[in-house]
Amino acid sequence: MNSDNANMPDNATGTVLPDYAPMPEQDAAQRLSRRTRLWMFARDLFRLRADRSGQRVVLVGLFFVVLFGTLIGRLSWMAMHPKLPGELRGGNTVAAARPDIIDRNGIVLATDIKTVSVFAEPRNIIDADEATELLTAVLPDLDARDLREKLSTNRGFVWVKRQITPRQQEEVHRLGIPGVGFVPENKRVYPNGPVGAHILGFSNVDNEGIAGIEKYMDNQGLKALAGYGFARSADDLEPVQLSLDLRATAAARDELVKGMAHFKAKAAASLILDVNTGEVVSLVSLPDYDPNNPVDALKEDRINRMIVGVFEMGSTFKALTLAMGLDSGKANINSIYDARGGLRYGRFTIKDYKGKNRPLNVPEIFVYSSNIGTARIALQQGVPAHRAFLKKMGQLDRMRTEMPESSAPLLPPNWGELNTITISYGHGLAVAPMQAASAVGALVNGGQLINPTFLKRSEEEARAVAPQVIKPETSEAMRFVMRLNAERGSAGKANAYVPGYFIGGKTGTADKVINGRYAKNKNFTTFMTIMPADNPKYLFLTVYDEPQGLPETYGFATAGWNAGVTTGKIMARTAPLLGLPPNFDPPANPFPTMARLGAWGTR
Repeated sequence: MNSDNANMPDNATGTVLPDYAPMPEQDAAQRLSRRTRLWMFARDLFRLRADRSGQRVVLVGLFFVVLFGTLIGRLSWMAMHPKLPGELRGGNTVAAARPDIIDRNGIVLATDIKTVSVFAEPRNIIDADEATELLTAVLPDLDARDLREKLSTNRGFVWVKRQITPRQQEEVHRLGIPGVGFVPENKRVYPNGPVGAHILGFSNVDNEGIAGIEKYMDNQGLKALAGYGFARSADDLEPVQLSLDLRATAAARDELVKGMAHFKAKAAASLILDVNTGEVVSLVSLPDYDPNNPVDALKEDRINRMIVGVFEMGSTFKALTLAMGLDSGKANINSIYDARGGLRYGRFTIKDYKGKNRPLNVPEIFVYSSNIGTARIALQQGVPAHRAFLKKMGQLDRMRTEMPESSAPLLPPNWGELNTITISYGHGLAVAPMQAASAVGALVNGGQLINPTFLKRSEEEARAVAPQVIKPETSEAMRFVMRLNAERGSAGKANAYVPGYFIGGKTGTADKVINGRYAKNKNFTTFMTIMPADNPKYLFLTVYDEPQGLPETYGFATAGWNAGVTTGKIMARTAPLLGLPPNFDPPANPFPTMARLGAWGTR
């Protein structure tokens, strides 16, 4: 076949066949396979033939478009996702993101900020001495000897400094040291400093929760989530909303700081508890710490005294004893008990602090804080019934909340009648103050024991799972005697600081146990109050550890002179913030059942 006929159309199809294509008359078995034909086409394409040059240009152009597109895409991805050093690729060392923590009104209490840390690859460091000298010049808080030792090894990765400032990053970058680089990290910050510190807790340099709500979140699965790579940004996580009110907490802390200094106390704590939802609206424990720099957080005196500390609560426990007697039916609001002289038990004699030395009815026992009358109510119930009631009120078991930290109560090893006598008025049984507050909350909220929470929730949610521990009539009687105590008893000093509010309360003063013995000159003072007394919304609790007597208190260091005064100031500042405006018109008939029974103090 000559060249003139090589590319002539086939008679049957009219298509042009290349010179290597078989003629139509050839046998089908001799046709080339598709792969062979493609190979031959590619071979001809790259032969130096003018008629194929256009196709070659297009193909080479496509190749370079794909190549450079791949490179640009890879570089862009690397810029947005910088490769971590070898020891960090497992994802456990670089600080993972944590969700924001907000208060009940949406104010940020804890959040993440983006920062960087400096690392080095010692095997790529040319001169360890020079690198050490340069790095310590711009990061002067580094230990030069320690850094030199780390850079002199043959390791693939070491930390130089975690979480540096942008200015420090710029200065290190300018050094241009081969083998030194940066790793992006998340750093936890607490915008309000020590306010709410004992609730929030803090996280370490790897952004792992160490205490408080921060540790609670990790225990709820945040740590596992981060380990699987699902929590690389705070935007991936819903904020955790607490029951805490930042404004009320800041005001309470301010008053407590001033009160602790004024009364020269060793420590102090305060609590605001919503008795209908169990929400902790405010919690302060002093001394506290700044979670942004928690160097003091693990010191012994920085414990959360509302939850971790356990104390004898003194006369505030008398509220539980009276409620037990009234709820059992063995006593009523008009019952009278002999409070003359002293109550002898073996070689012990129980006396009243300021005794009336006469028979007292139930409201008088509470208002005059009679140890003798309270002990007789407890003995009337008997040891098993007394212990069962305290168990029902949650006073004999460890209190469980979202806080990982808590302490179990200290119970007498052998609980007999003498123990029932002393425990009835708050000695011989040590509990966490918030644990006692939870029980008193049940005494005044209609009789339901609502476990405290640090997370925001509704009253319906809280009451749906709360057991009924006393009758509603008993609850009214307890509100009544607490209000009487604010008018005529030891709660009067606090009442004086909150005009326009219908409050009720109870003081408590307990001698501290030092080396197994009660120290007469070292007190733990407590004041617990409810607001408003006819239909309580909030319970306020203030405690002082070893407050001192002052000239203005006539040398007295009992609760009414210190914890009561501070609680009154806290209530005056926080009640309007919590939606309780003052009302100078007292309720018309706040305790109808008590009035119908003609209880002492209703006329």
